[in-house]
Amino acid sequence: MEKNISGQLKYLTIGAADEDWGIVVTTVGYQFIPPKGQYPLFPHPDKYNFKPQTGRILNEYQLVYITKGSGYFASNSCKLQKISAGTIILLFPGEWHDYYPDKETGWDEYWVGFRGVHIDRRVEKHFFTKEDPLLHIGISDTVVGLYDDILKYAIQEKSGYQELISSIVLHILGSIYYKKRNKSFTNTYVVDKINEARILMKEQVENPESPEQIASQLGLGYSWFRRMFKEYTGVSPAQYQQQQRLLKAKELLTASSLNISEIAYSLKFENAGQFSTFFKKKAGITPSEFRERAH
Repeated sequence: MEKNISGQLKYLTIGAADEDWGIVVTTVGYQFIPPKGQYPLFPHPDKYNFKPQTGRILNEYQLVYITKGSGYFASNSCKLQKISAGTIILLFPGEWHDYYPDKETGWDEYWVGFRGVHIDRRVEKHFFTKEDPLLHIGISDTVVGLYDDILKYAIQEKSGYQELISSIVLHILGSIYYKKRNKSFTNTYVVDKINEARILMKEQVENPESPEQIASQLGLGYSWFRRMFKEYTGVSPAQYQQQQRLLKAKELLTASSLNISEIAYSLKFENAGQFSTFFKKKAGITPSEFRERAH
């Protein structure tokens, strides 16, 4: 481990059991670069060797969080761009990249390196892409605290620390994705209408209106409503209604003395058989089995 007053750097050991967890942390650290300061502060092993003049290619992912100052970033998939404080850079394995602070401002930088099937899967499903590696989340004490936690546990190296810190990385990724998704919905009218629709669906779960009727009630065209609802929530209005129906069924099975037929009737199923088929398809077990386990 390298350490001085301006930064800290640690490379981590990884065991076979850690690999089985599905994600492992390879390196973590921070460096605070003053204006006109040397960059990077630390010498790196060959596979991490980094020179701002030539860039590099890694065999892992890294999340580099700039919390102060400004600088520049470029990669094979992203042309040279100026970046400011509050930006997280997501580096991809096998992708040439280069980044460095502006000489006039310097910057404060936190990073964590990681790899594994959990992140590979998220990239495969386009939650994160090489074409969009700059993630503007603003200055977040919470996220900085997560980097600090990773470094603290990595230094202690207690049994099971890899599983803990790699899960913190997933927490950071989830926070980034959450902020990115919500930042894309800057139109408060759209968000307000979707929230109105969701409230109506929850209130009407025992006597639901069709999605078309709800759109009309809110003064919206159905095609626009359906498209924006799915873009914001990830499911269609009809799927959301079915989810609410299932949640209500679970509530009644757990907290009421109604029998299966009475619950089916209250949720507007034609009969208990139709309700049981719906419930098993969604929950994986029958209503009776669910009630037995809940009790």
